[in-house]
Amino acid sequence: MNKDNILIVCALEIETQDKLDGWDVLYTGVGKVNATLGLTQKFGKYGSHIPYNLIINYGTAGSHHWKYGQGELVDCTRFIQRDMDVTGLGFKLAQTPFEEDIPIILQSESEFNPIGKKALCGSGDNFMKGLPYAWYKKQIGDVVDMEAYALAKVCHIYNIPFISFKYITDGADGNAGDDWEKNVSKGIVKFKEKILSLVK
Repeated sequence: MNKDNILIVCALEIETQDKLDGWDVLYTGVGKVNATLGLTQKFGKYGSHIPYNLIINYGTAGSHHWKYGQGELVDCTRFIQRDMDVTGLGFKLAQTPFEEDIPIILQSESEFNPIGKKALCGSGDNFMKGLPYAWYKKQIGDVVDMEAYALAKVCHIYNIPFISFKYITDGADGNAGDDWEKNVSKGIVKFKEKILSLVK
């Protein structure tokens, strides 16, 4: 695999600490709208400029799942929009209404995955922090972030392999804000060691 054909997409520069010299990196900003806009613009009008064989999303995430502890680097290969709720009109939770050609859960098409745990990432435009248990029960995802589903959807539409690696900064609980601030910059070392070191 050639690094020249890979685009790394991150939300914030603070997550990478300027440690991705020599890589093609796109910073989109926070949230699904910014992620969609940033990657779509990178691809050019009507997808006219896509010199990539793989899109890798790196970033931070929270998890209240027992499998994924703070400080772990997790591969996400399934993606869902956890804050899409139109159940009041009879649609399934996380289903975008009137969109029959896009599955509710998007699957990674990447053959490159050195970790292999295949977590489900639930993306939404809210930072999960100590919300009531009833709300947690409704949430979807082994890990939760704010961009990966949007990036996966753009890649799905343009038929480009996509995978996401998330560094777990917090437990999506009452301490999430403080934990994220303490740990946001720590994961880049693991990402370079476990993922990027395998790409020439």
